[in-house]
Amino acid sequence: MKVRKFAIADASLERSPGQDGDIFVANMVDQRHGGPITIGFGRYAPNQSLEETMKVDDVMIVLEGQLSVTSDGSTVIAGPGEIVHMPKGETVTIRSHEQGALTAYVTYPHWQEARD
Repeated sequence: MKVRKFAIADASLERSPGQDGDIFVANMVDQRHGGPITIGFGRYAPNQSLEETMKVDDVMIVLEGQLSVTSDGSTVIAGPGEIVHMPKGETVTIRSHEQGALTAYVTYPHWQEARD
């Protein structure tokens, strides 16, 4: 695998698998590229909510907007430049605010393989 750079303009965002809301993802690096992690971008439309039990360790970096992540009755709010770690096995609710959000993410191992 060679050194690569990615921009949101390179992303082909698709509806997040298994979600009904306006939440879109684009894997830029994943199992198809031979690496051990998935790296990508996510876009949340305004006022979207997603509940998930994490099947992988997931790190989400907020690039634009704001997200709330709730787990075990505790909520963290993250804005641009802030990082949220969601450990494997944790049940989380991710909610976008009025302006929506743009994120980058890194998961270990590959989240698509773990969902199957």
